[in-house]
Amino acid sequence: MPFSQNVNGCLEAKIGPAGLPEASFRSRLAALEPRLKSLRATHVDGSLPLLRVPEWRDDIAPARAALGHLTQGARTLVVFGTGGSSLGGQTLAQLGGWGIPGDETHGSEQRPRTRFYDNLDARTLELALAGLDLKTTRFIVTSKSGNTPETLVQISAAIDAVRKAGLAARIPDLFLGLTESGTTGQSNGLRALCEAFAIPTLEHDTGIGGRFSGLTNVGLLPALSRGLDVEALREGAASVVEALLDGRNASDFAPAVGAAIAVGLAKERGVRANIMLPYSDRLSRFAAWYVQLWGESLGKDGEGTTPVAALGPVDQHSQLQLYLDGAPQHFITVVRVNCAGVGPRVAPDLASLAKADYLANRAVGDLVAAQQRAIPEALIKAGRPVRTIDIETLDERALGALMMHFMLETILAAHLLGVDPFDQPAVESGKILTRRYLEDAAG
Repeated sequence: MPFSQNVNGCLEAKIGPAGLPEASFRSRLAALEPRLKSLRATHVDGSLPLLRVPEWRDDIAPARAALGHLTQGARTLVVFGTGGSSLGGQTLAQLGGWGIPGDETHGSEQRPRTRFYDNLDARTLELALAGLDLKTTRFIVTSKSGNTPETLVQISAAIDAVRKAGLAARIPDLFLGLTESGTTGQSNGLRALCEAFAIPTLEHDTGIGGRFSGLTNVGLLPALSRGLDVEALREGAASVVEALLDGRNASDFAPAVGAAIAVGLAKERGVRANIMLPYSDRLSRFAAWYVQLWGESLGKDGEGTTPVAALGPVDQHSQLQLYLDGAPQHFITVVRVNCAGVGPRVAPDLASLAKADYLANRAVGDLVAAQQRAIPEALIKAGRPVRTIDIETLDERALGALMMHFMLETILAAHLLGVDPFDQPAVESGKILTRRYLEDAAG
């Protein structure tokens, strides 16, 4: 495995009354055995495609070819989509430098710069389209159902801007769609638009929902746009699935251990918030992806805990006081990346002038490494549940494994809570009302 997990800081024996008793932990692990057995069965019969994604290779060449054709002569690549249709891609693209000051344009002479527009804001979209050189801009548009209104607005606005710029004949070369096939018997607005304008379209797997689709072609396109090794991403994910298939019991499987801890702390120790705290800029969007995965999968039937995205070290200065000394209702996952000795070093004379001799000759990574060690220890000393995940090398294989770990941890937590992790029924009511208000206004 490309990373290791330690949950000792969540147990009563380590942190006292706020920790989960060993007997409760073992009881929940035992309760997961039937679900682990059923997951192994679905891997055999293919009824849960997510478990087979790490083996897929046939979709890589079409994605690479479609992206290669799309980006010929391109200077900017715009990715439209929202929720799971965007966050997985952002997570992967960030490993390749997207969204990180000083690194976002690295290698831009070989590839176009990447922009994600996942939140619909009238002014932002208007300014974006007005400011783009549409001759050298390309658009990837993703919606599983093809009927996400925000995404339909985005592509419609972009197509109209292209037409008004006198580029209507080039629309098939400027856009790429990603949506379900038209064989489900349901309407698909995105596909209809793509067909009307001869826009090439890749197939979104019908059996994998948006928040679980990051390792499919939904995430591969942004990953490829940043030059990532997508085969290695899937190899990392495969290492987690292999651990599932090879594990003799739940205690051998890291996602099961994580699920038992998270649900046990919620049910027995009053934990109401799960904090994802990675110590790397390249994992900032991973934390945001986790928030949707955990929140939308488990927040139903009165169950679930609130996921919170944080980032170290910066959020030590904005959130840590609450986690150390506030109401005891947080479960913190600290993701640590080996960074000792990395980065610029502090010149001794400057350290002396700053009255910080302890920083002399220390690399930037040395300070972050010390913080990564100190914060979990401080949380344990304060009796607050903390799990650590240690990554030796943050690369494609590690990120693929990390994403698959948390997708399976979420599925297993859903089993313990008695909810379906793959639907989001409450969200549909808001969509229905939104459409009704628009139709009433038009009438």
